[in-house]
Amino acid sequence: MQMEQSQQNKQVLVRILMLTLTISSMSALMFNIVLPEISKEYDLTISQVSWLSTAYGLIYAIGTVTYGKLADSYKLKNILTFGLLVFAVGSLLGLVSQTFWMALAGRCLQAVGAAAIPATAMLIPVRYFPPESRGSVLGMTAVGLAIGGALGPVVAALIVSFAHWRWLFAVPLLILITVPLYRKYLEDEQQLSRRAFDWVGGGLLAISVASLLFGVTNASWWFVLGSLVALALFIARIRIAAEPFVTPIVFTNRSYIGGIVMAFLINGMGVSLYYLSPLFLAQVQGISTNWIGFVMVPAALASAFFSRMGGKLADAKGNAYLFYMASILLLTCFGLLSSFTGISVIGIALFLIFGNVGQSFMQITMANSISRTLSKEQAGVGMGIFSMMNFISMGIASAIYSKVIDIGSQTTWNPVNSYANGVIFSNIYFVLALVHVGILLFFYMRQGRDKKVGVQAEA
Repeated sequence: MQMEQSQQNKQVLVRILMLTLTISSMSALMFNIVLPEISKEYDLTISQVSWLSTAYGLIYAIGTVTYGKLADSYKLKNILTFGLLVFAVGSLLGLVSQTFWMALAGRCLQAVGAAAIPATAMLIPVRYFPPESRGSVLGMTAVGLAIGGALGPVVAALIVSFAHWRWLFAVPLLILITVPLYRKYLEDEQQLSRRAFDWVGGGLLAISVASLLFGVTNASWWFVLGSLVALALFIARIRIAAEPFVTPIVFTNRSYIGGIVMAFLINGMGVSLYYLSPLFLAQVQGISTNWIGFVMVPAALASAFFSRMGGKLADAKGNAYLFYMASILLLTCFGLLSSFTGISVIGIALFLIFGNVGQSFMQITMANSISRTLSKEQAGVGMGIFSMMNFISMGIASAIYSKVIDIGSQTTWNPVNSYANGVIFSNIYFVLALVHVGILLFFYMRQGRDKKVGVQAEA
């Protein structure tokens, strides 16, 4: 009876996590469709106002690994309570802001609290569910992200149609309703050993990440160099510290590191679906801010519908199977977007369906694969690093996309595309399609090599 009750609590917990991820995803994506409007209001470039997204991703990146590390010493329910309350305070600050910098401060404070969400979203499936059913749980979390992706642009479009864009900060306050639910349904974990927190190591890592993103965003090699110096000091620190921020043994796990590198590259490309699409629809298709969200809804709904199926496929047929499906869908999306930039809005909405579903499948297979390379002792910080690297890649990619758009281009690289307007977007999607071809070939060759080694080992 007690075991049955525990299973029911776990299922309820997954649904609460879905709701949290839905609201969090809405908050992260809603501002993308109003960047052109904010740019005009404050007379700033797209690169400058993109810091509403880039800064959010930067703090998210640092915060996820920090919360992951804290989860090794503190209960998840306490970490989530703290994070969600800070998230709400940041939302209130943004809601009452009167300048761009005050709005940016609100977004930054939001990110400080919201960073607890991806960290715990990775740990709940790892700590509460066995590996053979973990894919389905990750699929459910992907559903939450997809629903947020569907609702975010629509809600944002509705709000800005009758109110100022600052009211977008009011929506995340709904996340407060999940706090008492987490306090109730997160089971009391076994007593965790309170270890000294390596603030020096954590600070060096934060400086390295921030400098890297700032250097890429502002095309400053000095900041990139500073990032490398901070990274070198971080590596030295974790080798000599009694209780390092990250145990060096994590980085000797070749399967884990390989998965992190692959996820870094893939997530950087995947963010184009959420960051570039609103800009593409506004600048090339001429769609008003009020309607951009509605154009992106079908893709997000399709992602929500198929994500749970993707999780079940990962459990039933393996992560490699789902990886191939995801890569083919993403390749199709980028190829079509690059070749037919002048097609009707309905066509663009259909193309985005391939991409959003593919990216959801990719997130499931990456998280599932990487979680299986970690021991229980390494799960907290290991999955935190995984989340951090995802957001670093997304932040860097967003900055690069912004810079490329600001530079512009008059020469098309895709021989199929004959539409003169939107050449720069066509070129970006064309490069992303080519990179995905390379990823598919690399993964196929690696799978063949691993099978050959396995046969030789059995012989």
